[in-house]
Amino acid sequence: MCVAAPGKVIEINGDTAVIDYNSNKVNANKGIVEIKVGDYVLVHAGLIIQVIPEDEAKAMADIFSELENL
Repeated sequence: MCVAAPGKVIEINGDTAVIDYNSNKVNANKGIVEIKVGDYVLVHAGLIIQVIPEDEAKAMADIFSELENL
């Protein structure tokens, strides 16, 4: 099973965006998804696959955090 993790777009450089995951910053390819700085996105295998609402992103982050503590 593959899981796409939510993160926040903090910078865009051409076809690449910098995504912040709780202060861990990684590069992801924009692909064909229209994004802007401040958007929350799902990233899978280095590719942004979807823009999601902030509340949904935070709920997912909370679930992942709970799973890490098991």
